[in-house]
Amino acid sequence: MIAPPGMQTCGMACFHLIWFLVEEKSEKQKAIDEWLPITSSRNAKWWYSTFHNVTAMVGAGVLGLPYAMAELGWGPGVAVMVLSWIITLYTLWQMVEMHEMVPGKRFDRYHELGQHAFGEKLGLYIVVPQQLIVEVGTNIIYMVTGGQSLQKFHNTVCPSCKNIKLTYFIMIFASVHFVLSHLPNFDSITGISLAAAVMSLSYSTIAWTASLHKGVQPDVQYGYKAKSAAGTTFNFLAALGDVAFAYAGHNVVLEIQATIPSTPEKPSKGPMWKGVIVAYIIVALCYLPVAFIGYWMFGNAVSDNILISLEKPAWLIAAANMFVVIHVIGGYQIYAMPVFDMIETVLVKKLHFKPTRTLRFVTRNVYV
Repeated sequence: MIAPPGMQTCGMACFHLIWFLVEEKSEKQKAIDEWLPITSSRNAKWWYSTFHNVTAMVGAGVLGLPYAMAELGWGPGVAVMVLSWIITLYTLWQMVEMHEMVPGKRFDRYHELGQHAFGEKLGLYIVVPQQLIVEVGTNIIYMVTGGQSLQKFHNTVCPSCKNIKLTYFIMIFASVHFVLSHLPNFDSITGISLAAAVMSLSYSTIAWTASLHKGVQPDVQYGYKAKSAAGTTFNFLAALGDVAFAYAGHNVVLEIQATIPSTPEKPSKGPMWKGVIVAYIIVALCYLPVAFIGYWMFGNAVSDNILISLEKPAWLIAAANMFVVIHVIGGYQIYAMPVFDMIETVLVKKLHFKPTRTLRFVTRNVYV
């Protein structure tokens, strides 16, 4: 059956109209993706992933690992530290492999992988709240840690100066992020991430070398401090939490990998995995010496921050605290970038705001 000429003309016109609308929508979607932080740049090198992963994983929590060892004891402590390194490396490898497990598709964001696994709506409900709790919570912790380290630096360098409230040091630390948070994507913070990674290795090295130089303390004891079975159990579980907190960073892996270029011949998992391996070697160099040597030197009398146990020399402790400040500046940016991406995605795609610098300036300042 042949349609009347008028219907044929309408059919062609409708076809062209639909094609035009689809093209316009795809162009608009492409422009939005090129503006959003996670998908705006895919030019990262493999060593970028090393910087970002070290910065995301090695935090100020490393300075509390000797204290965790004191609550675990030698046998369980060594086992937990080594097993945590192996298990988290394995799970990180799984994340890298899953980034492109569906041919022709990249899971650029953690919640996209969750949606593939659990469905469009359920995946969001399961993944997004947990990811936000981790990332926003880490940013809050880093904000406080940065302020505390600034305060320790001030008090160490100038012990006779007037005491300044911690709140003011946190505000000083936050002021840095009112500037850095306007860098658009992961590639633009690579230099910051490199500096943060170098600082994490530096203050970790200061912690264990200074401990080794101080030597085993007189009357050092390696038994559990708690006097009851309940207390020992509670401390043991708390120490497991400290170690788990130290081995963080998985929740930004997919977003980091999204910045690496990928083709069917050369998928992104190759350079990403190379970067992860180097990052984990650095993690081992940071974590294991600090945990084992710190506990060996001070036993169960070690403080929850190894720098407090060291006390002297003052210049070295001051330098270590400033290194911590620089590191958590970079760490804050790594964990904030996926949050910025979520906020800006909702504003642009759901609420239909125009993707402008003004929108980015307002949203990121409000978040900080």
